[in-house]
Amino acid sequence: MKIGLEITAAVRQSGGIGRYVREMVHALADIDSINQYRLFYASKNKVEGGMLTLPNNFHLRHLPVNDIWLARIWQRMRLPVPVELITGVIDIYHSPDFTLPPTLQGVPTLLTVHDLSFLRDPESASPGLRGYLEVAVKRSVRIATHVLADSESTKDDLVELYLTPADKITVLYPGVSSDFRPIMDPVEIKQVRKRYKLGQEPFVLSVGTLQPRKNHLTLIKAFELALGDSEYNLVLAGGDGWSYDAVYELVESRGLQKRVLFPGFIEDANLAALYSSADIMAFPSLYEGFGLPVLEAMACGVPVFASSVSSLPEVTGDAALLVDPSNVEDMADAMLKLTENVDLRQSIREKGLERAEQFSWQASAEALLGVYKDLADHVRI
Repeated sequence: MKIGLEITAAVRQSGGIGRYVREMVHALADIDSINQYRLFYASKNKVEGGMLTLPNNFHLRHLPVNDIWLARIWQRMRLPVPVELITGVIDIYHSPDFTLPPTLQGVPTLLTVHDLSFLRDPESASPGLRGYLEVAVKRSVRIATHVLADSESTKDDLVELYLTPADKITVLYPGVSSDFRPIMDPVEIKQVRKRYKLGQEPFVLSVGTLQPRKNHLTLIKAFELALGDSEYNLVLAGGDGWSYDAVYELVESRGLQKRVLFPGFIEDANLAALYSSADIMAFPSLYEGFGLPVLEAMACGVPVFASSVSSLPEVTGDAALLVDPSNVEDMADAMLKLTENVDLRQSIREKGLERAEQFSWQASAEALLGVYKDLADHVRI
């Protein structure tokens, strides 16, 4: 097969979708030396080496333009410029990032939809982006030959909100990289604490872009209620996203500047050590299509509490404490249980390690390759 695949997210995005595309491409490269992959990415600057070091059956093309131009041409102006002008002749085309370009007639298309947060939680995106996604994603789901969803929860959203036939959707879980494991080296732990100015105090960690959907305001209030008089700090790791000012304002108004720490975006090379440094991982998101940080923390041996909504119970199984994300007292109670009950903390830690082992990028890539084969054979999945 000749498989067309856009990997702009892998090059341009450091967070969740970027990581998804990077890991999936490398996992495919590890298991498939037969099929031909026609990859491309749009970026003003060409990227050399790193994640773009791939086997000979992965052919890569760089488009020296800002990726926003592809969205303008294909989604906003809807110009019928087929993707084959970039990829060459292909048997199937896969878009791993929500929207589809035009293809030549008869070419099966596969679309990955990670979540419908812009519908389920409208505050998770700016009005302009939300308006664009509402039109472009809905149209892409409709015209796609088949759709991949990161979870049963996202599949249910596609069926409910877009009336997508259930048999048009395959759930394909992401994996967790083997890089995420318990880091026991005290020197490495000390270095990451020093790098991000975390001090020596124990801390509750939350990883995610600062935006309303990640529910940091409720988490800060719960932390103050449960651990305000303790030695614990709260570390909110992630870059500034959409409408983040309220998070900083709440910390300042409560006088928690020395207790709530903002190390910013964490480089991939430091994430495992950061997780391993934490006493608890908190993931109180209001909505998630999957929630990779939960799996990453579990794989690093950190006990987790997470929201009881959307995909998170599906991801955690019984390996985390689940909380009502709108209830400060419920969240505070989970923090107290995990900081005060040593046996519970150890039990959740062990269950998390076992749970994380059930998700691998190799398994994800094998499942994806099966979908590719079915599409190329024009078999209804």
